Amino acid sequence: MLWALRAPPRLRAQLRLRAAGGWARLAASEANSRQPAAESREDSQYRDTVLLPRSRFPAQLPGRLQPETELETQQKCGFSELYSWQRQRKTKQEFCLHDGPPYANGEPHVGHALNKILKDITNRFYMMRGYKVHYVPGWDCHGLPIELKALSEVKGVANLSPMEIRQRAREFAERAIEKQRSAFVRWGIMADWANCYRTFDGRYEANQLRVFYKMYDKGFIYRDYKPVFWSPSANTALAEAELEYNEQHVSRSVYMKFPLLKSPPKLTSVLDGSSPASVLVWTTQPWTVPANQAICYMPDSVYSIVKCATTGEYFILAADRVESTAAALDTQFEVMSTCKGEDLADGSCAHPTIPGRVSPLLPANHVTMTKGTGLVHTAPAHGMEDYNVASHHQLPTDCLVDEGGFFTEAAGPELQNKNVLEEGNEAVIQMLQAAGSLLKEEKYVHSYPYDWRTKKPMIVRASKQWFVNTASIKATAQEVLKKVKVIPTSAVNRILEMLDRRTFWCISRQRSWGVPIPVFYQKDTGECLINSETIANVIKIVEQQGTDAWWTLPIEQLLSKEAVAKAGGHDISDYVKGQDVLDIWFDSGTSWAHVLEDAEQRADLYLEGKDQLGGWFQSSLLTSVATRKKAPYKTLVVHGFTLGEKGEKMSKSIGNVVDPDVVINGGEDHTKDPPYGADVLRWWVAESNVFTEVLIGPVVLNAARDDINKLRNTLRFILGNMDGFNPETDSVPASEMYIIDQYMLHLLQDYGSKVTEAYKEYDYSKVVRLLQAFCSRNLSNFYFSIIKDRLYCEEEKDPKRRSCQTVLAEALDIVVRSFAPILPHLAEEVFQHLPYKKDSEGVFRSGWIKASSGWKKPGTEEAVEGACAIRDSFLGSISGKNALEYEVVIVIEPGLLFELMEVLQAEESSSVSQLNEIMMASQTTLLSEFPKETPADANIISGTFLINLEGGDIREESSYKVIVLPTAKAKCPRCRRYTSNSPSTPCPRCMKVIAGKGSV
Repeated sequence: MLWALRAPPRLRAQLRLRAAGGWARLAASEANSRQPAAESREDSQYRDTVLLPRSRFPAQLPGRLQPETELETQQKCGFSELYSWQRQRKTKQEFCLHDGPPYANGEPHVGHALNKILKDITNRFYMMRGYKVHYVPGWDCHGLPIELKALSEVKGVANLSPMEIRQRAREFAERAIEKQRSAFVRWGIMADWANCYRTFDGRYEANQLRVFYKMYDKGFIYRDYKPVFWSPSANTALAEAELEYNEQHVSRSVYMKFPLLKSPPKLTSVLDGSSPASVLVWTTQPWTVPANQAICYMPDSVYSIVKCATTGEYFILAADRVESTAAALDTQFEVMSTCKGEDLADGSCAHPTIPGRVSPLLPANHVTMTKGTGLVHTAPAHGMEDYNVASHHQLPTDCLVDEGGFFTEAAGPELQNKNVLEEGNEAVIQMLQAAGSLLKEEKYVHSYPYDWRTKKPMIVRASKQWFVNTASIKATAQEVLKKVKVIPTSAVNRILEMLDRRTFWCISRQRSWGVPIPVFYQKDTGECLINSETIANVIKIVEQQGTDAWWTLPIEQLLSKEAVAKAGGHDISDYVKGQDVLDIWFDSGTSWAHVLEDAEQRADLYLEGKDQLGGWFQSSLLTSVATRKKAPYKTLVVHGFTLGEKGEKMSKSIGNVVDPDVVINGGEDHTKDPPYGADVLRWWVAESNVFTEVLIGPVVLNAARDDINKLRNTLRFILGNMDGFNPETDSVPASEMYIIDQYMLHLLQDYGSKVTEAYKEYDYSKVVRLLQAFCSRNLSNFYFSIIKDRLYCEEEKDPKRRSCQTVLAEALDIVVRSFAPILPHLAEEVFQHLPYKKDSEGVFRSGWIKASSGWKKPGTEEAVEGACAIRDSFLGSISGKNALEYEVVIVIEPGLLFELMEVLQAEESSSVSQLNEIMMASQTTLLSEFPKETPADANIISGTFLINLEGGDIREESSYKVIVLPTAKAKCPRCRRYTSNSPSTPCPRCMKVIAGKGSV
């Protein structure tokens, strides 16, 4: 039978120390001191007979003690050996978390902390449950950001050879890796630190090239001349994932006219040639006009032929855009006629700046009516949709812009060597003005793509590049993705949408620092040479020497005569090595091929930030599906970004950047930046709702520290009351325990189950909530208040005392194991302070929670909760007063509730029964009928309690009455309860205990 704790508020405020009695209050204060302080107690001849808590476990670790204690704990408890220890365990259960490689270009930051700690919590949980964890940390080491940072330290960059650039970039990456690795270790991250993967390692690069060739061989990778995102500031092609959008970008937009050369046949009756006629076009990129090859219209839209009130010219534009365009041009248009877009077929225009060039009117579905004129200037070399139109109609795709963003010689002497985003743009506008084609120029603020590394505008530019044909992979990728568990579930739709929008993936980059695309080119024709022989030779060399060999070795050592002959070539000297390198998303996206031990293996988990939905999650999926027809992961967990505690982006100028090292070790001024230690950082991660944005700052960190200190106080109380107790020899069987103790075992079992399920769902904030609720509500506020008298005032080895000590030992073990993945330093510190198991193997080497299903017993929950309901009525009637100064008479008519209370108190009246312990009164009397006489000063309270047993098969609502009377007894000088016949004489229970100790 399953139970849930239905108690709620009644186990909280009313159960605090108000009702705990004298020695209980004193012990609470002692539990907060480092060692028992005899001078703080009331002077009593019996104080040495009271068993107060004793523990050297500190309630707090102020100042530098926290980080210093953590470092000592890491050393004592073998944090550095834990990963290798668990890898040697003989178990078939394995949990593989594949580490998404952080970029090796900077200092460790809170984003790293969020990600790495989440992974570590996961790994430690699975390891404690008996799994052999596979977690190989890695770093993404190639790419432009590293290259640029490395070169920023050098003068005369233009004169460096590719190998000099590569060497400097490698050294920079290695320094960044070491800084990050040291930080990760300090945070307590358990990993195979001796065998990390780095994307510049020869074996890794060789595996990457194997994946490249498999995809090429299957037709998924091809070379083509088409427009791609291009960064003039970095001189390289970009992937869509490498763009960021500047919402405040200012473009110089123009309205211009393209004179009609040939009127569309269906419009000849309207456009009779008596007045000049043109099509109206609007663009935010005038510099692309020299590359214009066509004007596109939407076939199904309505277009208008209008007459300009200012010039008398005829213009063609979309009917929906007539009014807005006239307003923009500060004129009026008279609509002469309308037609369907398809009626514009077979018309053509004169190019406004290039004499003799004809720009045909062509249909296209990408034309929109939301802005502009409904007629789109089409430059195939500078637009993805433009290119598709050109391909369909066999139009030229000539690019007049070089790698640096300057017009080439082919653009003509007026434009050559001018930057297209600056003076080149101005020159084209002037040419339009001179040709009489410019109608208006204005500044236009809009969202525009920037290179996310250099933070400068990019352009679209046609060039020969290598592409992954994602269109042929994504259907399968979307199908296999549907079988992947994604947390949160909302993220799966986002990655599916991103896949759906992706038509191709440009994987070539024009840089030196990366993995070369292993292709040779025929000098005269530019034809590619790559086959199984060429790739096998290159891979063999790369595996032994790394990809530096591509630049250092002569082509004769990289390309064999046999491979050339097989391709139909004549001589190796006819070929040259390619100069392009692979996109770093392909670099990191093939990490599964290197890290996963089995070629067909899938990782159990990928866990990264939401930016990887279009990045590493996707590149890993595409490369794995293309080569293996399966996803490389079974589960994806997606977390948010870190922000300042007010929800603002972190910025040095704002001063809200949180440095993990300062969090752990403190800043220069400890009053401003105190040392919190790594566990506070880990608690912050665990308690946050990581599936949204995660806030951090002084308020958040202080709250985390306070939460841990509250937890430490709970742990200190338990440790203090374990003195002299050995679970192996002193434990009491559950069947012989007090009912309240059995009830606590029941709650522990329920807590353990819920915590385990929360970990399985990667819901670590729920783990923290369960932990805090259990420790504060069930332990501190409820159980500790009830058992303090038994712990402190019974004889040391009395079974009643041993009964609750047994529960405390179980509670300590379960609670510590439940938070160990989150707070490993605190967990091991607690185990170091256990008064038993001196040679313990520690928390992590001894497994997960071991709560017994036998702890659930029918009736236990109802008996205790029924007594608690009655006790709530009693405490509510004496609000603010000491319960020990009263005795209670409980009247319950014969029935199930009365029988349950009889289990707690067999005799009619008792000051030592289990029922009286729960009531926390001086004496409790249990009656089945209301007494004939009650004192005049008695307070009578009525209530009801619903008993629900056997899953609802047994339901009985019973009423009760509580008669509250001031006690007639005196305060015992030993236990401070009102159970003595004289204030100078201990009560009968205490006299018996003292006698057992051989003292009076």
